[in-house]
Amino acid sequence: MHSLNSVEKDQTEKLFENDNGDERKILTDLGYSEKAIYYYLEKPYMGTLPDADQVSEMLGTCGDTLKIFLKIDHNTIKDIRYQVLGCPGAISAAMAAVDLVKGKNLEYARKIDDNDVFNQLEDVPAKKHHCIQLAVKALHKAIDEYKNGNGRLKNMECRPVCSAPGDCCKNKEFNFNALTAQDAK
Repeated sequence: MHSLNSVEKDQTEKLFENDNGDERKILTDLGYSEKAIYYYLEKPYMGTLPDADQVSEMLGTCGDTLKIFLKIDHNTIKDIRYQVLGCPGAISAAMAAVDLVKGKNLEYARKIDDNDVFNQLEDVPAKKHHCIQLAVKALHKAIDEYKNGNGRLKNMECRPVCSAPGDCCKNKEFNFNALTAQDAK
């Protein structure tokens, strides 16, 4: 087996640096701003939150998939992460969206729109604007699902008969066994 000596290691490191530089040049040539390139290369908010209060997923028409994790405390987004299976546009848009809403209340975050994310990115190719829409829609979906699952229905008791049973009882801690026992009385 062959081991790398220090000269070969230095050459390998330079190769990786050049690859990053080539990638940066390609993205620049395609019309991505330096800020959008930073978000794509660094991926500062990529990952999961094991103790997330809300996890939502969205598939874009182009095939990109975004999974969003929200940690919410007192109506404020304390932490947020995305998992992105997609192109540089989808990744940079998701990362930019985080910078816009982290530490903000849910009402503010729900009002974020495509222009806000585009302005945060400064510039992306016109053909990648749908990626911004996907990041925003995924964020809105997560907030809406959180509010519908944990918000206004949190303390609501479920009725024994609902017009739409699948949508009636959204309280995660609702005990269907207790309802059955109570109905039997």
